[in-house]
Amino acid sequence: MKKSVFTLERARRLAGDVWELVLAGDTSSVTAPGQFVNLELPGKFLRRPISVCDWAEGRLTLLVKEAGEGTKELVRLPAGTALSTLSGLGNGFALGAAPEGAVLVGGGIGAAPLYGLAKRMLAAGRSVQVVLGFRSKEDAFYLEEFAALGAEVLAASEDGSLGTRGFVTDVLNELPDCRFVCACGPTAMLKAVHALPQITGGQFSFEARMACGFGACVGCTIQTKKGLRRVCKDGPIFHKEDIVWQTSP
Repeated sequence: MKKSVFTLERARRLAGDVWELVLAGDTSSVTAPGQFVNLELPGKFLRRPISVCDWAEGRLTLLVKEAGEGTKELVRLPAGTALSTLSGLGNGFALGAAPEGAVLVGGGIGAAPLYGLAKRMLAAGRSVQVVLGFRSKEDAFYLEEFAALGAEVLAASEDGSLGTRGFVTDVLNELPDCRFVCACGPTAMLKAVHALPQITGGQFSFEARMACGFGACVGCTIQTKKGLRRVCKDGPIFHKEDIVWQTSP
């Protein structure tokens, strides 16, 4: 983890309530796709955790969904705004643990960390297949960006306006050789993908409400087969065989 100041270079709306932010700063602590940063916003007590979409030396790309007052303010900050940032948080996806043929699966804003993962898998000479799910065509984003990397992109939409009508699980059921996934998205999507009988392994990126973002407050603790684990410190990526889904009382 590293604390430093990043400067907002630009923000652009991608679709509906989803934005792309590009920041300039020290990215040396970002070492794996799937890690996140914790941004301090002017006048806000708690930092906002945001998944890293992509990074290069001196530049950080984030995809942000307007989910509350803080993120609505974040995407509308003027260029040049300085943001106190905790970077290099979380464990990230383990490329070496994902076998050839692993499918990247994203739901909504969960597509963000998969972009950086796809980019680095392709750079390593691996083929990449990406399945992205959205509510509708109007809500879709980053399809062209994934394709420009050289990934094969398959889409699903709930209303059938883009790709397969339905959910990412409907697309996965049509892929004969899909056995391992790297997934990020809403809990309901992760749970549905995890339950597919043909999926024998995978890495799943979890979301949780966080306060500190680096494991001190244990506010984001979840139960796993290895005991209690902190999403911010031990995750946000967990292996399929370790996941325990909480049942409603």
